[in-house]
Amino acid sequence: MQTIEEIQNFKGKYPKQLWYLFFSEMWERFCFYGMRGMLYFYMVHHLLMDKEAANLQYGATQAWVYAFTFIGGLFADKIFGFRKSLFWGGLLMIVGSLILAIDPKSMFFVGVSFTIVGTGFFKPNISSMVGKLYREGDTRTDAGFSLFYAGVNLGALIGGYVCIAVGKREMLSSIIPEGLEWNIAFGLAAVVMVISLLTFTQTQKSLGNIGLSPLQHIESGKRKIYEWSTYLGSILIIPIIIVMVSNTEYTDYFMYTIGPFSLLYLAYEMRGFSIAENKKLIAAVIFMLFSIVFWAFFEQSGGSLSDFAAENLNNTVLGISLDPNGVNNSANSFFVIAFAALVGMVWLWMAKKKIEPNTIIKFGLAFLFLAGGFWVFYYTKFFAGPDGKTSLDLFTFGWFVITFGELCLSPIGMSAMTKLSPQKTQAVIMGMWFLASAYGQYFAGLLGANIASASKNMTNLEKLNTYADGYQQLAIYALIAGVVLIAISPLVKKLMQEVK
Repeated sequence: MQTIEEIQNFKGKYPKQLWYLFFSEMWERFCFYGMRGMLYFYMVHHLLMDKEAANLQYGATQAWVYAFTFIGGLFADKIFGFRKSLFWGGLLMIVGSLILAIDPKSMFFVGVSFTIVGTGFFKPNISSMVGKLYREGDTRTDAGFSLFYAGVNLGALIGGYVCIAVGKREMLSSIIPEGLEWNIAFGLAAVVMVISLLTFTQTQKSLGNIGLSPLQHIESGKRKIYEWSTYLGSILIIPIIIVMVSNTEYTDYFMYTIGPFSLLYLAYEMRGFSIAENKKLIAAVIFMLFSIVFWAFFEQSGGSLSDFAAENLNNTVLGISLDPNGVNNSANSFFVIAFAALVGMVWLWMAKKKIEPNTIIKFGLAFLFLAGGFWVFYYTKFFAGPDGKTSLDLFTFGWFVITFGELCLSPIGMSAMTKLSPQKTQAVIMGMWFLASAYGQYFAGLLGANIASASKNMTNLEKLNTYADGYQQLAIYALIAGVVLIAISPLVKKLMQEVK
């Protein structure tokens, strides 16, 4: 078995273990983004929810997914280790997808709740294992996370397009019996999650001792009690999650408490660290707070932009006939795959020339790209026909612009969390990073509900103008956030110390 030092002393740009984690994460993200891309559309068109309620419901569901990553990170840090946490989470995701495949209408919130808990155990821990493949200060870390992020998006591209296209009978309609399309679409998520887990179990030996239980030092019987208590607890919490997810007001109460609680917990942990370590943790929290704003805007993709795609977009990109919802779900992922490695190489080239912008400047650039993309979404109103349908080409270009913002923020953010957090809190900090995403999802639902509410009882053309004007407002706010981040960069750079 390789030692961690031998793994970290790899030659070339990427360690071989990164490729194994890449493929495991790719199939898991097919499952997750396939499910996510179907939620809003299925709620509106098959559960017959009001659009405003569906936006809130979507925001609540996704908030729970990301909030649970904090809890999953906590149990991985203290009991399971990364590997067992990942495997258990994957099993729960398979069960959730199978429940939805069997009876999506009456078992919708049950299946979604299993997936929420499973993702919480899976998602933060595979990202943390990627961080462990690199020595502290290794300039190849950002490039490694960028490649890993391409794996995330390859899964999201395929799952995001295929699942909704199957459900809407835009794909495979000749071989899927009428009425079973949504069962097959949800079932696909279960199949690919099995592939993800098999990929991980067959390659985990190459990880040395990365991700093993932190309780290796205690007697086996006592360790098993802790582990089985966690298994049982995560099953018992599912009925509570079902109630919380199906009643969005309970999600409100949860979001009011989980964020302050996580900050108090971090403050408690900080008592045992040096001043230098605590300054880095404060910098990490600043990144988290700004990421909430970023994701609140970006995640309109699953809510208001899903509705916009279904009703206000034509169905051709560069003359090719494509499902607008599939494009909305997967265009961003397509562009990440096309440009993630290139952006990673640019960071490496700039690091060699000693002109690479620090993490806070990259975050600021992310908001400027986000503002540009939403301005493009706003500009689609000038290309609309009298039926309220506008250019899918221009809409896709908007996602092209936003993708560069995401590449400046998300893989860089994950990398920064591993660099800024002390060893014993790495999974918790990664969990808090995803918890910030939860708040972004939550606020995305609120923003989407406001836009949906403003466009009630309108013609399709009036609705398009209302949505476009809403996206213009988000573009302005994103621009302000980007300018503020660049302005405070010297202060945050001091908190980060030697971390670039």
